[in-house]
Amino acid sequence: MRVATTARRRDIQVAYLLLAPTLLLLLTALAYPVGWEVWTSLTDLSPLKDGPTAFVGLENYRRFLADPEFWRAATVTVVYAAVTSVAKLSLGVGFALLLARPFRGRALVFLAIFLPWAYPASVSVIGWYWTLNPPIPTAYSVFMGNVKYAVDGVLGGGAWAFLSVTLFNIWRGSSFIGVFLLAGINAVPPELFECAVLESKSAWRRFWLVTVPLLKPFLALAVFLSLTTAFADLANVWMLTAGRIVYPVVGTHAYWLAIRGGQFGPASALSLTLVPFLLAVLLILFRMFDPPEKERA
Repeated sequence: MRVATTARRRDIQVAYLLLAPTLLLLLTALAYPVGWEVWTSLTDLSPLKDGPTAFVGLENYRRFLADPEFWRAATVTVVYAAVTSVAKLSLGVGFALLLARPFRGRALVFLAIFLPWAYPASVSVIGWYWTLNPPIPTAYSVFMGNVKYAVDGVLGGGAWAFLSVTLFNIWRGSSFIGVFLLAGINAVPPELFECAVLESKSAWRRFWLVTVPLLKPFLALAVFLSLTTAFADLANVWMLTAGRIVYPVVGTHAYWLAIRGGQFGPASALSLTLVPFLLAVLLILFRMFDPPEKERA
């Protein structure tokens, strides 16, 4: 047991040593902008303000925590991230398991799954927008208009925008996660899956007791990437909603405050409000998929 623990510690040290150049580059590239944003969030920096910038401490954060609009945007952002992450992970796992087995037409299926993520996002957004909101008056455009009004009428204003942005994120994100998990499956020795087939005839038991434990590191990274891209999904939301607050997420509000309103201090504070949540999710994920030494023992 002690020899295994020592070997694991040595492997961890080697891993950190190999990652040191990349970490140094990231710190060099990110330290200044992140530090500037943290400092700006504690001030009333604005190009529209007369006089010098004043230090306001946590006032920007306190103002947002007392603002109902912030909590509405935060709720939409969290729900959006959670729904898209669950859907993308479920579809991604299904795509990976489908492509892991040889069958006729596998190359075409792989291409169909891979293209949504590989295709330029800007072109995909325009195509998706025109599909849901056709610019040319046709029978199809009338049908989609009726669907939009029906959805908003049943679920409330902005429901169609939420649904369209969510489906777009799932469509592109599940493609990436599927290819990512397929790479993880291919990295596992096939003998382990062959032994699982001999041990159990139940496909569900093999998946839950063998495939999931073997893919835990890949699943943890896939979930984290899905959450971070959903929280930071400003470009897709902006293009699909034409920059309107019909779809209130934290990123869009922060953009309006900074670029349109010139309030850099409050905008920086707003963009940093969800960082503690993301850090907590990251710690939970890696604790679930990489438990401490005592729990593993």
